Amino acid sequence: MDQRIINLYDEYTHKPLSRKDFLHRLTLLTGSSAAAMAMLPLLEINYSNGVVTDQEDLFTEHITYSGKTEMQAYVARPKEEKKYAAVVVIHENRGLNSHIEDVTRRAAKAGYLAIAPNALSPLGGTPPNEDDARAKFQQLDATETLQNFIKVFDYLPTRKDCNGKWGSVGFCWGGGMSNDLAVNVPSLKAAVAFYGRQPAAADVPKIKAAVQLHYAGLDERIDAGIPAYEEALKKAGTTYELYMYDGVNHAFHNDTAPTRYNEAAAKLAWQRTIEFFGKYLK
Repeated sequence: MDQRIINLYDEYTHKPLSRKDFLHRLTLLTGSSAAAMAMLPLLEINYSNGVVTDQEDLFTEHITYSGKTEMQAYVARPKEEKKYAAVVVIHENRGLNSHIEDVTRRAAKAGYLAIAPNALSPLGGTPPNEDDARAKFQQLDATETLQNFIKVFDYLPTRKDCNGKWGSVGFCWGGGMSNDLAVNVPSLKAAVAFYGRQPAAADVPKIKAAVQLHYAGLDERIDAGIPAYEEALKKAGTTYELYMYDGVNHAFHNDTAPTRYNEAAAKLAWQRTIEFFGKYLK
């Protein structure tokens, strides 16, 4: 697919670009309205394409915990009742959906107590339409949202199945939040960010966690922030790993994103993530 089309879709899903303007520009790139409409299913998220992780040996539940408001979250862990290290799984700018619930189960399959909070809880949860979900993110208060995620680390010690060690992994918007948690949660042991916004360089010395970063070679928007972040990490002496996946797009790990998902890069990045957690959480 023409990279200009993928870049346009990335702009549409991350910037204040109306659907009308997006479709107009897509029509110009594809040559006709009919071609633009035919292109849409190849661009937009399709949850029926997603991987479905077997739940037979897992315990799962939906819970709430207290943040600035009541927060909804999805939890998965192995069925065996014992204490596990926790992994906070942070969604993209679509809220908690079936894809992120599946990623949460993948973390549980690796032997963790995985919990995925829903940033849109204060606004009633995740709407079924992804355009509506993205629009709701514009209504969130950034300071309160960060506190709502920080508060999950007050909730985790109240669970009998948590051993007091925890890390985080986030994707896109959630990758930025994982970086923010590394800055703001001193007890965090490991923070993984997939193509996420970088924190301010001045805040990097606050990071106590080991950090693992995954970037897409074609993701110019996010990749622009890499040099300053890496320089700050080196200057602060922070333990970090940085991986660049050449020739792939933003959201390459999302198996419900038809044109951007890259199976080889996704599997390698997830393998590295689980190995990273194994090193710092177990």
